[in-house]
Amino acid sequence: MYGLKAGWVLSDRMLPVQVTGRSVQKERKVNSLGMHTNNGDEDVQDFGQMLDSYYSFDEPKRGDIREAVILQIDENEIVVDLGGKRDGIVPSQDLERLTPSVLDSLQVGDVVPVYILNPSDNSGNLLVSINLGLQGSDWTRAQRLLENDETVDAVVTGYNRGGLLVKFGQIEGFVPVSHVLDIPQGLPSDTRGDAMASLVSSTLVLKVIEVNQQRRRLIFSQREAQREWRAVQKEKLLNELAVGDIIPGRVTGVRDFGVFVDIGGADGLIHVSELAWHRIPHPNDILSIGDEINVYVLDLDHKKQRIALSLCRAMSDPWETVQETYSIGQIVQGTVNNVVDFGAFVVLDDGIEGLLHVTEMADGSLTEPFSYIQRGDRISLQIVRIEVDEKRIGFTQKGLQIDTPTDDLSAINGPDDVDNRPLPDPAEDSPEGE
Repeated sequence: MYGLKAGWVLSDRMLPVQVTGRSVQKERKVNSLGMHTNNGDEDVQDFGQMLDSYYSFDEPKRGDIREAVILQIDENEIVVDLGGKRDGIVPSQDLERLTPSVLDSLQVGDVVPVYILNPSDNSGNLLVSINLGLQGSDWTRAQRLLENDETVDAVVTGYNRGGLLVKFGQIEGFVPVSHVLDIPQGLPSDTRGDAMASLVSSTLVLKVIEVNQQRRRLIFSQREAQREWRAVQKEKLLNELAVGDIIPGRVTGVRDFGVFVDIGGADGLIHVSELAWHRIPHPNDILSIGDEINVYVLDLDHKKQRIALSLCRAMSDPWETVQETYSIGQIVQGTVNNVVDFGAFVVLDDGIEGLLHVTEMADGSLTEPFSYIQRGDRISLQIVRIEVDEKRIGFTQKGLQIDTPTDDLSAINGPDDVDNRPLPDPAEDSPEGE
């Protein structure tokens, strides 16, 4: 005959009816019109097609991965139905290779991938492996993640000298230390080992960067995953933010041209000209990596995917209240921000910047400023002119009887009859108008 599966007989109408054995029981009834009912539903099926479909089953071969339905779970084996004439047996040795969590999750009726170990052993059994079936499924999933540029969560299970070991289903993946965000580059080996040990049991968001099943190489990158995630976050922020918003951020980078700030998963840039209401020689003069600041959203460029920020605009402009804060003749203290041939630019505590011309330094007899003061000096000054519209303020030290440049005279009230003479124009001293 057809080598019928054990537990099946032919009825007088030649329709296979499953009556015994390990497989799930099914009841079928044939009526006089050649129709059968299955759980109360009726449909017409050609008898020849039924037999062709049943006996055209592609016999499994060693190394195949098939889907199977769990029929029975015993202490030493699991029985599965591959849809053919024989049930598959998952031996105890394979069950021991499954993690307790995976083994406990298996239920009768579950569909699982199985690897064909032996189509027919000495006893005629079809031996299959759930462990290798799951591994094969995991390799397929990893390849799909690589092709689709998708990220995945993975738990760190250990580490070695080169990086972190992570669990990906039933297979082990590797994250090179150079691709781990939380481990700075250039750490000594012992410090790097401690850093990797601290990540064990943590969950990382990773991106697959290499899949080689033949060599059993599955390589992940946290840096690439972060880059993908931040790109998504930047697009989200570009759609959510509006020019004029004031938002919190954290300094992530300091460059000559400005400062990068993380504003919630994406970086924006504060140009050096937007760091303060006065000129900043270098951004690291006022900010460091890790500083928490509030920033003003200056511009949103959707086409170039750029977010421009401002630090000074997140604070009030001191020039708006300069006339209420300062007066002609007032003695103040400021910090030398820059020294040039014709004098020094001095910043008051609220960010107002003005010029102390070389002819106004000390007793007015100096011919160059460099031997007298230097950048960073804290000096006393007297205000001699305030020009609100041009945002200019002028200082002098003449008549203050200063012995050293850094003498603190800020507690002294200035005279009421301060000379309201014009300020020296720095543009006359410097072609660049510094």
